[in-house]
Amino acid sequence: MDRVNNQRMTVEIEGDFVVFLIGMRLNKPWKIHKWLPVFVAMPRMLKELAGRPESGFLGCQQFLGVIVQYWRSFEHLERYARDRDAAHWPAWVAYNKKVGAASGDVGIWHETYRIGAGQYEAIYGAMPAFGLGRIGRLVPAAGARESARGRMAPTAVSNA
Repeated sequence: MDRVNNQRMTVEIEGDFVVFLIGMRLNKPWKIHKWLPVFVAMPRMLKELAGRPESGFLGCQQFLGVIVQYWRSFEHLERYARDRDAAHWPAWVAYNKKVGAASGDVGIWHETYRIGAGQYEAIYGAMPAFGLGRIGRLVPAAGARESARGRMAPTAVSNA
């Protein structure tokens, strides 16, 4: 089990970054042959990305039906998605051939957010490193970082 920080913490991450949410919905769970290939493809991609720091992939966290990924830039994310020699491209082609959106058997979705430097805030109370706190630098939520407004202020990060 990860070590719990017994103080209020916030996070700093240098520069811009991207948050990418991706998920799958089993619209017809009995059609295992349709959703299982989608389900097993993602761990291969995440393992591949974890072994390639030059890809711009900063890390991820998985929840039921959703994976939150952090990337250095949208360009890094897009480069990986379109790389025909990486695990994503063949999985995407296979999904479209076998399932595709028209069948309605399996839903997939994603959302991409480009975050400017200092344009985020986070708080972690009695938590291990979590979410953005796993890829950024955890710092005490004290002084200018005590409140959400303070953490969002442009000076909160520069006064570090």
